[in-house]
Amino acid sequence: MTRDRAHARAHRLGGDAGSVAAELAVALPAVLLALVLGLGALSAAAQQVALQDSAADAARLLARGESAARAAGVIGAAVDGARMSTRTAGDLICASAAAEFRVGRLITVPLRADSCALAGGL
Repeated sequence: MTRDRAHARAHRLGGDAGSVAAELAVALPAVLLALVLGLGALSAAAQQVALQDSAADAARLLARGESAARAAGVIGAAVDGARMSTRTAGDLICASAAAEFRVGRLITVPLRADSCALAGGL
């Protein structure tokens, strides 16, 4: 197709020249935002799993008579900036771990995990 024919055809079709670039300019930020939020959600889920696992380990350590400092160290090693609190409920010793997950500077998601173990357990 010659250049004149292509120009005449584009003119007949309503002049769509440049519409792909405009659509891409509108859609690209939305795609990037969805990608960032999706990766953030996956990272938050992975951190929640690590927090839950470390809370279970801490509860078992406390139930065996280990120090609270060692149990807090297990939680802190698993998730940076995580805090631990403990409580007893009958024969159970419970450890709670809390942390904040940040997606950029604007979004902060609080994470919390609780686990209990039988006191005096092995």
